[in-house]
Amino acid sequence: MKTSKYYITALFVSFLILSFTFADFTYKADVSKSKIVWLGKKVTGEHTGNITLKSGSLVTDGKSVKSGIFVIDMNSMTCTDLKDADYNGKLIGHLKNDDFFGTDKFPTSTLEIISTTVKSANQIDCKGKLTIKGISQEISFPAKIKMNKTSIVADAILTIDRTKFDVKYGSSSFFDNLGDKAISNDFTLTVSLVTTK
Repeated sequence: MKTSKYYITALFVSFLILSFTFADFTYKADVSKSKIVWLGKKVTGEHTGNITLKSGSLVTDGKSVKSGIFVIDMNSMTCTDLKDADYNGKLIGHLKNDDFFGTDKFPTSTLEIISTTVKSANQIDCKGKLTIKGISQEISFPAKIKMNKTSIVADAILTIDRTKFDVKYGSSSFFDNLGDKAISNDFTLTVSLVTTK
């Protein structure tokens, strides 16, 4: 009888240990502390600005990030390098219209992290799916993470080929004789993500 009770107790303890070890934990994005900076380049210069995270979360196994999903508010785009209010407004208006991101029809973009590979104690390689203008493409990028029991801070730079999302305006890959009006196909998002449990 004592042996049977000991066996049952041992199984229960083992179950608790395994449940704790393999349990997933979700950390919710703090959109007020997270920051996304965009940078686009052209022959004659570049422009940069901010864009707001609408919502998001990271899932961990208690040791590292496993997956995540984030929603970006495309109508929140701002430009921080142009001081002339009229020129600034025209640029943002152009970025929001159908030549670029068509934010009236596509007010949000999403990034889903599908899998990760741990490279070191504070760095992972992420594979996922990015959706812009209703078009989804696979994406991969490295990220640095700082994780504790209550929060995760993640930093990453994403390089995105806009033409894969049907954003072809000013691209020399699709239009001839653009000269100094050509705009780079690639733009970058520098992400500083803050999440809490």
